[in-house]
Amino acid sequence: MTQQAVRWTADQVLALAPDAASRKAGSKLGAAGPWSEAGSTEEGTVWGLCRGSGSKPYQTVVDIADSAGPAYKCSCPSRKFPCKHALGLLLLWAGADGAVPSAQAPDWAEQWLEGRRRRAESRSSPGGGSGAASTGDPEAARRRAERRAERITAGAAELEQRLADLLRGGLASAERAGYGMWEETAARMVDAQAPGLAARVRELGAIPSSGPGWPVRLLEECALLHLLDQGWLRRERLPDDLAATVRSRVGLPGSADGPPVRDRWLVLAQYDTADARLTTRRIWLYGAESGRTALLLSYGAAGRAPELALPVGLAFEADLSAYPGAGQPRAALGERFTAPAPAAIRPKGLTTPEAAARYGEALRADPWLDSCPVTLERVIPTPDGDAWQLADADGESALPLSPASRSRPELWRLVALSGGAPVTVFGECGHRGFTPLTAWPQGEGEAVPLC
Repeated sequence: MTQQAVRWTADQVLALAPDAASRKAGSKLGAAGPWSEAGSTEEGTVWGLCRGSGSKPYQTVVDIADSAGPAYKCSCPSRKFPCKHALGLLLLWAGADGAVPSAQAPDWAEQWLEGRRRRAESRSSPGGGSGAASTGDPEAARRRAERRAERITAGAAELEQRLADLLRGGLASAERAGYGMWEETAARMVDAQAPGLAARVRELGAIPSSGPGWPVRLLEECALLHLLDQGWLRRERLPDDLAATVRSRVGLPGSADGPPVRDRWLVLAQYDTADARLTTRRIWLYGAESGRTALLLSYGAAGRAPELALPVGLAFEADLSAYPGAGQPRAALGERFTAPAPAAIRPKGLTTPEAAARYGEALRADPWLDSCPVTLERVIPTPDGDAWQLADADGESALPLSPASRSRPELWRLVALSGGAPVTVFGECGHRGFTPLTAWPQGEGEAVPLC
């Protein structure tokens, strides 16, 4: 494969940025000015020296063709991956203006590449892993699982009592009690080793201060929490898939035990969410042959982006294994057979009524589902009073955009891409509305990330 065949667009490069500040800083370094001795190979390695504030330039190298995803090395002190220098180098390379010619990798870049190859060979060789899973004590693991289940059951029973007390005292008591009551209850769920219950309890605490109509929203969330509690307490009576969903929602870890599905996977979207403890990266994939939409989750410590990064609009061949649970899209990425490269794949689209029906079907399998992945075909972003919606170009139906998406600047990018003409949009469809993540113009245009 030639270098030109795998060249990325600027949007695909910037989709790798761990945050907006890195995106802005990397864009400034996407010109030839600060770079020297830049080069690349047809196999997908890019390197260069970037002038910084110190006496020595920063040595930056990126391995694009690695089947494990883009990998980066830079001598700068940044803790972000990729750093602004790696982003700038990739933007320079993506420009295709001869600023990054084909060349032989210098020794410092070749040493890093060779080290990566040795580690990859060690991991793939028999006995190359840690072997922890094979040396564990199954009986001890079973006893630990039983003890944790007992603690979760005790926590769920306590939570049921607290919900009953709230309803007996009236919802107005939640406003008077403030957030402290819910934080204490969430801490009890953490002690019970039920982080999923704890997270939902914390969400309850924020509802009384969320504006008009909060009692209705609080009652709805209490009902869903009660349903989850009862699902756990009666999990032995549930179908296997629904029981697996309940365990996942409560916070018990699971493993991807579904059979591997080999396909050519298109990267539909990638975005991060963060709290004080963790950064979570969501990557949506679409199988060109299977037609399946799958979700990859990866995590980084607070303030650090997860290492897994896949540019939107590229496709690669790999195995994916599904996690257990009714209607769960989450999967684990297995062996990768090709590096991400540009592809003309587009997911199959639905009308807005079909998308709403798809979410309804997903709710039957998982009543706690906030949204499900959907691709809308031939829709036009249209103002609706103070809000926006995606209207079917060939019908009379529309889906409202979620409040969060209406407040993002990417909305105007979607409007500009459409220009009043139909577009294809991938996003998450749920009870708050539709959140667009990626769009394609009419014809053969490339994917445009919206998040």
